[in-house]
Amino acid sequence: MNSFGEKFRVQIYGESHGLGVGIIIDGIPPGIPIHVEDFEHDLTRRRSGHMGTTTRVESDVPEFMSGVFKHFSTGAPMNIFFKNSDVRSQDYEDTKLLPRPGHADFVAHRKFLGYNDYRGGGHFSGRLTAAIVGAGIVAKKLLHPIKIEANLSEIGGHKNFEDILALTIQKNDSIGGLVNCQVLGIPIGWGEPFFNSIESMISHLVFSIPAVKGIEFGSGFGAAKMFGSEHNDEIISMDGTTRTNYSGGINGGISNGNTISFNVSIKPTSSISKPQSTIDLKTGNINSLEIKGRHDVCIALRAPVVIEAMTAIALADLKLGYEI
Repeated sequence: MNSFGEKFRVQIYGESHGLGVGIIIDGIPPGIPIHVEDFEHDLTRRRSGHMGTTTRVESDVPEFMSGVFKHFSTGAPMNIFFKNSDVRSQDYEDTKLLPRPGHADFVAHRKFLGYNDYRGGGHFSGRLTAAIVGAGIVAKKLLHPIKIEANLSEIGGHKNFEDILALTIQKNDSIGGLVNCQVLGIPIGWGEPFFNSIESMISHLVFSIPAVKGIEFGSGFGAAKMFGSEHNDEIISMDGTTRTNYSGGINGGISNGNTISFNVSIKPTSSISKPQSTIDLKTGNINSLEIKGRHDVCIALRAPVVIEAMTAIALADLKLGYEI
């Protein structure tokens, strides 16, 4: 499904090379201030145009098709639309019958019987994250004063981003990265056992981001190498503050009052300027494909704000459920 949420419900739509992308948000209380200027900071963080990102640059000016009147939310479903203008669909003619390795081309062709829009990945494109960031900005307004901060911590296991990016560009390749996200100021008690634990809610949405391959909270997979005496977070005050935070701010699927901290693994961009083998969907033969078009060397560079947005959407859905 292209929708998520019970109280803060989002439905995403659009394709990479279609008229545009957008998101419909239902459940927003009336009276929330909504200005185009509110969207500039986060959308700029997602926008390309710097080292290691695609040369496709969209203006990403949000158009409020419904749900906003005189700069306030009306309580009706809010439809936020982003027009596509910088497209070069001719770069994707080869991929109509030659699915790109690592992309969703092959499975989309099979699942949708060849009717899918293959240009730029269509509905599976990272272009749709503009709409996600738009919804995240609205969700953050509902969560104030809770803060969500995500930052790129590694590229290909390296801390020196410029050097590894330059090397990757020189090799006509791509590279992955690691993003850390923290939620500060969240109250104790958010999350519902069993299936709406706060980890489950956040993970559900984070894994919906194109290119995400893993998520770990607190010590994550490192906990498998620890003793309980090391991993247990000792409680040192009545407000739940702990001496350490190996649990990542969550116990039993419920926020414990400490900072929620998690890492997200972003795979290398699948589109690379190297010849690769793939199947010809018409003949069944193995062919060589050299991908054209404009692509990110490291999609992780633009991922932090998208992860923030998905986290905000998950938490907004929980928060509105508690306010009834």
